[in-house]
Amino acid sequence: MLQSLAGSSCVRLVEQHRSAWCFALLVLGYLLYLVFGAVVFSSVELPYEDLLRQELGKLKQSFLEDHACLSEQQLEEFLMRVLEASNYGVSVLSNASGNWNWDFTSSLFFASTVLSTTGYGHTVPLSDGGKAFCIIYSVIGIPFTLLFLTAVVQRIIVYVTRRPVLYFHIRWGFSKQVVAIIHAVVLGFITVSCFFLIPAAIFSVLEDNWNFLESFYFCFISLSTIGLGDYVPGEGYNQKFRELYKIGITCYLLLGLIAMLVVLETFCELHELKKFRKLFYVKKDKEEDQEQILEHDQLSFSSISDQAASMKDDQKANEPFVTSQSPTSNDSSLNN
Repeated sequence: MLQSLAGSSCVRLVEQHRSAWCFALLVLGYLLYLVFGAVVFSSVELPYEDLLRQELGKLKQSFLEDHACLSEQQLEEFLMRVLEASNYGVSVLSNASGNWNWDFTSSLFFASTVLSTTGYGHTVPLSDGGKAFCIIYSVIGIPFTLLFLTAVVQRIIVYVTRRPVLYFHIRWGFSKQVVAIIHAVVLGFITVSCFFLIPAAIFSVLEDNWNFLESFYFCFISLSTIGLGDYVPGEGYNQKFRELYKIGITCYLLLGLIAMLVVLETFCELHELKKFRKLFYVKKDKEEDQEQILEHDQLSFSSISDQAASMKDDQKANEPFVTSQSPTSNDSSLNN
C-alpha cells in the first residue's frame, strides 16, 4: 500500500515538473556531448600536433646548424614577426606578394563574412581606425543582416514549403504531416546537392591543393557560419580571375546561408519537431493564456469594427445621386 502511494506520488511529481526534468536532461546531454567532442578531438588531433612540433623542431635545429652566424634569439624574433604578420593576413612569401587583402573585392568578401558572423580570421583590420569601424559596422550590420535574412526566408518559405505542402494535401488528399516530412527530406537533399556536393566538386577543381573532402569541409564550415579560416578560397598563387572569383564566392555564401535557413525553418515547422521542442519549454500559466486570448479578441474586434466602418464609408462614397445636407437645412425643414 505504502509502495503504491509512494509510486503514484513520484509519478505525479514527475508529471507536474515534466518540462523541468526534460530541461535538466537536455542540459546534461549537451554537457556530455561537449565532453565527448573534446575527448574525440584530443585523441585524434593530439598525435598529429606532436608530430608537427617534432618536425618543426628538427627543421629549426638544422637551419641553425647550417647558418652558424645566426643566433637562436634572432631566428625567434624573425619567426615571431612573420607569424604576427601571417595572423593579419600578410605573407612574406614571394609568390604571395601579388595578392592584396584590402582591394575592393577582398574587402567585399571580408564585409560579407563579418555581417554573416562567419569570420574566417584570415584577414583582419590592421589600423586602429579599421578596428573601431569594424565594431560600429558590425553592431549595426549584424542585426540588419538578421532582419534581411528573416524577411527573405519568410517570403521564400511561403512558395517553397507551405504552398507545395498544402497543394498536395488539398489536391491529392495526402496526410499533411506525411507530405511535410517527405517535402522536408527532398528539400534537404536538393540543398545539400546544390550548395555542398556540387560546389565542393567545383572548389576541388579551382583550388590547387584542395581535394573533395577539404572542399566539402569548407562548404560546411562556411554555410554553418563556423568559419574556422583554415581553408579560404581565392588565396592561392596566380589565382585566375581572382576579383570575379571573390565576388562569386560572396554570392555563394549569401545564397547558401539563405538556403540553409529555409531548410532549417522547414524542419522546424514539422509537427513532430514542434512537439519535441515543447518538452523543454516552460508551460504558460492560465492567466497569461487568458490575457493573450483577451488581447487577441480585442485586436480582432477592433480590426473588424475598423473594416466595417471603412466599408460603410466606401459604400457612401460610391452611392450615386447622394448629396450631404447641412444641419441648417434639416432644421428649416423640420420647422416648416
